[in-house]
Amino acid sequence: MQIQPLNKKVLKQIKKFGIERKCKKQISLLIENPLHPGLNMEKLEPRQVGLYSFRIDKSYRAIFRIRNGIAEILLITQHYQ
Repeated sequence: MQIQPLNKKVLKQIKKFGIERKCKKQISLLIENPLHPGLNMEKLEPRQVGLYSFRIDKSYRAIFRIRNGIAEILLITQHYQ
């Protein structure tokens, strides 16, 4: 899978949360194998919107969409526990 370059907002969130290395690792997994179990990828509700998330770590998730086979990471969120 291809990934669009991260936008400024996403880069700022990654830096703010201090998860640069973890995010880079998980994005690499997404590129190599989107179904890798370590990503815990899931389609978000409402399903017709076409948003997905993958795990960065226990506390953070990346929200993204796929268009024409290219993933665009829209934001990084804190995951409630």
